[in-house]
Amino acid sequence: MDKPTLTISSSVPHKKGFALILTLSVLAVIIALTNVLIGYMDHVRRDATYTKALIQGNLYYTDLKGMLERKFKSNRKGLYTQLYQTSIPLASPDGRFSLMIHCRPLANGVNINWLGLGNDQQMQEQYTAALKVFEAIVQRYNLEDATRLQDMILEAIGKPDERFVQPEQSRLRQKNGIISYQQFEAILQRYQFEADDAKVSRVPWKKLFVFNEIKRDKKGKVIRGDKIDGDYLSPELISLFFDIDLATVKEEWKESETKLKTFVQNMGEGDKYSTKLFTKVFLPMTGCEVSYRYGGERFMFRFEDIQKEVKNFEFYGK
Repeated sequence: MDKPTLTISSSVPHKKGFALILTLSVLAVIIALTNVLIGYMDHVRRDATYTKALIQGNLYYTDLKGMLERKFKSNRKGLYTQLYQTSIPLASPDGRFSLMIHCRPLANGVNINWLGLGNDQQMQEQYTAALKVFEAIVQRYNLEDATRLQDMILEAIGKPDERFVQPEQSRLRQKNGIISYQQFEAILQRYQFEADDAKVSRVPWKKLFVFNEIKRDKKGKVIRGDKIDGDYLSPELISLFFDIDLATVKEEWKESETKLKTFVQNMGEGDKYSTKLFTKVFLPMTGCEVSYRYGGERFMFRFEDIQKEVKNFEFYGK
């Protein structure tokens, strides 16, 4: 009897749907890669726009700096007095380029760095003023741990002998104290987290304090940062410092139009006005913000004009 012959077929049975699944998988990969590529190209496009806008902003800054140094070299009081009150648009003759500029005085509040001058005999009045405002804030807003907040501020300010060391005496970078609101805001956020005190975020810090470097000469005498531009104070600061009802101040006080000394005298608080703190003349310390459009988007940069020196360009993007 012959045995049946067994053969092995070389053909593989075709499974329905296998090719379709394979095709869909390939398409999914292609789509995913396409989305990644599109996202990358969009990111590159945004980066390119950002870079070009930064270059354009730098050109605007250079032009503004040149204009201030040429046309307003001797006196900028009139220009900045106007810019303190309203934003001013500027445009090229053909209308292709335009921007909006607005400025504010940099010394229209109590310098936060005065809190670190408790042992500085020539700055005792400034130290007392800063402490007075700080304690009034603590009381009015019922902050939970004033001691901790003050310690954090003093830590950021640094010790006077460290801050004002002469460059030739040390290779270390000179400490300048708290010189921006962003720096101060980080302190407030850390305090709020550590003390679990949300009330600190309700304080209008920008209307009460300024964040300027205290400049000294080689002998240690203060030559900048020891005065307040009195005629540009906020109603909130006037209310705290001179102990006047805030609603009354808001109703009666007209920034830059009303003279601070006259105002507080009329309110019966003239004895609290000090010529060592408040100046009646224009202080050449100004910060300006410039906004402009580029590529269909709006961008902004900032610069400072301190004692007729235009500097500290900062690009903020959109």
